[in-house]
Amino acid sequence: MDGLAAWRRAERGVDRFFGATANPLRQPGTLAILALALLVGSGLWLYAVLDTSADRAYASIDALAPYSPGGLLRSLHRYAADALVLFTTLHVLRELLHRRWRAVHRFAWLTGVVLLPLLAAIGIGGFWLHWDRLGQFSALATAEWFDALPALAQPLARNFLDAASVGDRLFSLFVFMHLGLPLLLLFALWFHVQRLSQVAWWPPRSLALGTTGSLLALALAWPVRGQGPAELATVPASLALDWWLLWLHPVADALSPAAAWALVGAGLAVLFTLPWLLRGPARAPAAVVDPAHCNGCRRCVADCPYAAITLVPHPLRPSRMLAQVDADLCASCGLCAGACPSSVPRRGGAPIATGIDLPQRPIAALQHALRALLDRPPGLVVFACDHAAVPAGADVLTLECSGQLPPSFVDQALREGAGGVAIVHCRDCVWRLGVRWTAERLAGQRPPRLASRVPRERLCLVPADTGEDAQAAAAIAAFKEKLLQIKAPT
Repeated sequence: MDGLAAWRRAERGVDRFFGATANPLRQPGTLAILALALLVGSGLWLYAVLDTSADRAYASIDALAPYSPGGLLRSLHRYAADALVLFTTLHVLRELLHRRWRAVHRFAWLTGVVLLPLLAAIGIGGFWLHWDRLGQFSALATAEWFDALPALAQPLARNFLDAASVGDRLFSLFVFMHLGLPLLLLFALWFHVQRLSQVAWWPPRSLALGTTGSLLALALAWPVRGQGPAELATVPASLALDWWLLWLHPVADALSPAAAWALVGAGLAVLFTLPWLLRGPARAPAAVVDPAHCNGCRRCVADCPYAAITLVPHPLRPSRMLAQVDADLCASCGLCAGACPSSVPRRGGAPIATGIDLPQRPIAALQHALRALLDRPPGLVVFACDHAAVPAGADVLTLECSGQLPPSFVDQALREGAGGVAIVHCRDCVWRLGVRWTAERLAGQRPPRLASRVPRERLCLVPADTGEDAQAAAAIAAFKEKLLQIKAPT
């Protein structure tokens, strides 16, 4: 079993307990944003009570009783930091397994790699502000790690030779780093999603409340406590290490600072060069706009997952706007063709002339295939996304994405003799928004809307990923059984 298949199997397993909507494995990116928000909120309060001097920083934080509101926020701050690392790791792994590092995903992938060392620096620097023995160990270990670089003129570790070396000026630098780097992180996050549209920043309410509640439960069950004030004259005999945030220190100690630099550098280099190391198949042609049939309605602009479409003045009709596709950003997903109001089957089988379409997979070809199927007529018409399961025992009309399907095709199939229509789609859209737009269009919540006259009981959406052919076939068989219980349309 390959990595992606194993990940999807794990997702389906977690679905049984939480459901697909509240499954943390399906949306670790939004959970990372939630953890960051909890960090910022609790961190602002902790900064208000922190004495930012080297002599009194430990006492100001240690005075917070573990089960007091301040102590609870202190523990929540630590566990939210651990959660941020966990969810970020899962997010990177998920994107890696889904091969979202190339083509239209390249920009988001590269800017995401830049975020990783920023997150590590913020997490490690937070321990220094408490200035207990763990903070002392982390600061000294980090200094020794940087001292392995040949470019430094003077060793950083000399700043931690004795208590007099750590004055308020150095401690103010710690504070500045821990407050300034998060501001840089927020800007980098904004930059990270610049080539994506309709970005989901926040997890569903149930998942957000459950995650926050779990972190609060951890804070109550195992409150974070200091490990004694820093004493630079002594070496701590034992420490309770936070392995999520401080894993680099024992790695550098076990290997060597230089080897740890090589390990970290090689890891980041592989992630950063992945779009060029594994290019993948050639990109499909970008969507093409037909000026004669584009009326500048903005639907394709609103539905494009990668902000690849903009409006420009129409060259022939100054009173109108014209859609324009940036070929470098276009994913060739077909969601724009499904959104175009011109993608409507014509009476008598006349060819469709859409305002925007995929040249390699035009809507007219889908109309021709549907017409050939309706000439029988079939009991059931099945549309299936290329990235979803292929149900056995059914005539399937394939699409690049379920979002490429204009709702009017569903109407036509049912009006011309089909007993029902099933749409098989992947559980998490490969193109981000296809599943969402399909559901909203069919529910009449988003244009182009499925006509209200269409009987919804004759329509079925089947979520099934590649490899779940048997599950898709079973769902369609159950739908056929349901159709038999419904009186045939007149």
